Amino acid sequence: MIHNLPSPKTTKKSLRVGRGIGTGKGGHTTGRGTKGQKSRTGYKKPRPGFEGGQNPLSKRLPKLKNVSGSRTRTRLFKLNKEKRVPIKLSVVANLANKGDEISFEKLTELGLISPVSHKTIKVKVLFDKDIDKALTFLDIPVSKTAQKAIEKAGGKVVENV
Repeated sequence: MIHNLPSPKTTKKSLRVGRGIGTGKGGHTTGRGTKGQKSRTGYKKPRPGFEGGQNPLSKRLPKLKNVSGSRTRTRLFKLNKEKRVPIKLSVVANLANKGDEISFEKLTELGLISPVSHKTIKVKVLFDKDIDKALTFLDIPVSKTAQKAIEKAGGKVVENV
């Protein structure tokens, strides 16, 4: 039947570039244009920061005092990692009231985390000394010793709220 035949548009073969003048695409330039770096064989994009032989910006700017080249590379790498912030249990207890529910929002109110970066920061409450206030920690990672101290004071740790 005629509806089972393939469409002539779908069966058209792609042109092979650079196989002579009569092939339809490409005598001597084959779609690369004339002359220039991009028309040559073996062309790859130049590395980032390369300015065509001109002295690049990274070389034109002065070196910073007390900053080595290896340190700048590690600094750029560490920006992408998540920040881990340890918070002392006694600091939270001193700032919070008795019976408070401690969450990420509460930690920003208390000034322990900046409000802009509280979604990207990973926080963990660590034990440093016993507390006397009953506090409830909501969905905040707490060390085992800190959890024992919280439960001893009459508080609790709730995960996955």
